[in-house]
Amino acid sequence: MVKLTIDQRVVEVPEGSTIMDAANVAGIPIPKLCFLKEINEIGACRVCVVEIEGKEKLVTSCNNQVEEGMVVYTNSPKVRKNRKKTVEMILAQHDSNCVTCARNTNCSLQKITNELNILDVPYEKEYQKLPWNKNFPLIRDSSKCIKCMRCIQICDKVQGVKVWDTDGTGSRTDVYVTNNRTIEESDCTLCGQCITHCPVGALRERDDTEKAWWAIENSKKITVAQVAPAVRAAWGEALGLSREEATMGKITDALKRIGFDYVFDTVFTADLTIMEEGSEFIERFKKGDTKKMPMFTSCCPGWVRFIKSQYPHLVSRLSSAKSPQQMFGAIMKTYFAKKIGVNPEDMVTVSIMPCVAKKGESNMELFYEEYAGKDVDVVLTTRELNRMIKTAHIDPKTLVDVPCDDPMDMGTGAGVIFGTTGGVMEAALRSAYYLITGENPNPDAFCDVRSSREQDKWKEAEYNIDGITVKTAVVNGLGNTRELIDALERGDVHYDFVEVMACPGGCVGGGGQPIHDGEELATTRSQNLRALDTNAKLRFSHENQAVAKLYEEFLEKPLSHKSHMLLHTDHNAWEMPRSKR
Repeated sequence: MVKLTIDQRVVEVPEGSTIMDAANVAGIPIPKLCFLKEINEIGACRVCVVEIEGKEKLVTSCNNQVEEGMVVYTNSPKVRKNRKKTVEMILAQHDSNCVTCARNTNCSLQKITNELNILDVPYEKEYQKLPWNKNFPLIRDSSKCIKCMRCIQICDKVQGVKVWDTDGTGSRTDVYVTNNRTIEESDCTLCGQCITHCPVGALRERDDTEKAWWAIENSKKITVAQVAPAVRAAWGEALGLSREEATMGKITDALKRIGFDYVFDTVFTADLTIMEEGSEFIERFKKGDTKKMPMFTSCCPGWVRFIKSQYPHLVSRLSSAKSPQQMFGAIMKTYFAKKIGVNPEDMVTVSIMPCVAKKGESNMELFYEEYAGKDVDVVLTTRELNRMIKTAHIDPKTLVDVPCDDPMDMGTGAGVIFGTTGGVMEAALRSAYYLITGENPNPDAFCDVRSSREQDKWKEAEYNIDGITVKTAVVNGLGNTRELIDALERGDVHYDFVEVMACPGGCVGGGGQPIHDGEELATTRSQNLRALDTNAKLRFSHENQAVAKLYEEFLEKPLSHKSHMLLHTDHNAWEMPRSKR
């Protein structure tokens, strides 16, 4: 242990701790912009500088270690003067038009500027405005970039995709797509982790709220909204609601007040996905198709983009099942449209998702009878949902629990946990056990596949179902996914069924979720979904009577011809730019 003094407080911390670590232990927050623990500790922004007694130069607290007897000042006149000058120079190269920025009131630079009482910038404004395709789901505004390098490091060290890189040197340094490609030419998976880790508004999702408002205001259109499981675990964070208050029923109330005609819970098609994907796995497994390489889940579009660009030779190992989002869109435009007597061309399907990649996935086309269009017309992130609630001047405290619409108003706990890593696998195994044995297992019998953001690499589990041994693995984060696939290809490991989620922690940590700079809430949100599953009346997808009715009235049975037409896809129907690995 090392004993030192910070702002006249004596603190003792383990040897090897940084000055910033020690200050945190002492309850003294040090301002920072570029720092991400164990990911970006390069001291690039120099906002976290502190004064050490006996040293003339200030030092960055994020990457300098403590020493025995060290005396540190985090807010001395010398530190404040230097910090203020540093932030003023950053502002000179930053478009400070905050009122039209998606991160207004939730921006680390804005917060530090206010704390330092900077009311004017004494330097001439000079920032770069590079062209960008505003139709791409991920938007970058170079005039807001502060060169903190967070996006580069999160994409490199955590996701292992390396979409971003630096260009130029010194004050002329800029961040852009690697190898001078456009973003469309890159390997970008649209996981959105660069967005949620950007401290300012340089990165954001394409805003599609106006498309939703247009549909709502068009009297000729029937608007149908669906809400993903992970959204309920996070939407209340930015609206002042506790996790207990922020229920799915209140999201339904908000969407109805906004003007949507019908609101459904995507948990319904999560259960439907289990029926299709679980049946497909059993079929493949019995044929011996998984003896060499596993079947991979296909409900995460960021993961699908990753495998298509990094391992195109393995695309055939993906389940052919569409994601729950796309399945819901297909059912809306066919089964439900007939139920309410509406032409699918007059229906606008809107998804509320925790994910940026879902915006890209919605380009998938649907052909059924005379209809040729899309399963899903508009995708909104959780952040966009919150913006629409604010635009509609809805006081979150006035929201009440409103049920989803018939006839797809039923969901199970198995569908709810789709939003967290390990959830898809656990839900699939619960129903696979039933489909093989004809009996329900203990709903928590497969808890060994549960994973968390903190776990290294991936989680594996082996189960014996009626004398049949099934080897499974669960992985989240694309960097871990790469290591898993490489291990599979080397023959170091073998699994029959693998669940992959692109975002650390799964959908709860998705790139479209509320942003809390410096906080990682995926685990907390995951616990929320797990609790909903534990307390659910139904915990098996195959017991969803609304899904059973859908098969009885329309789809016939899992993997039927009609199911394949509507609920499955050809992953080779579109291509990603292929990475030179």
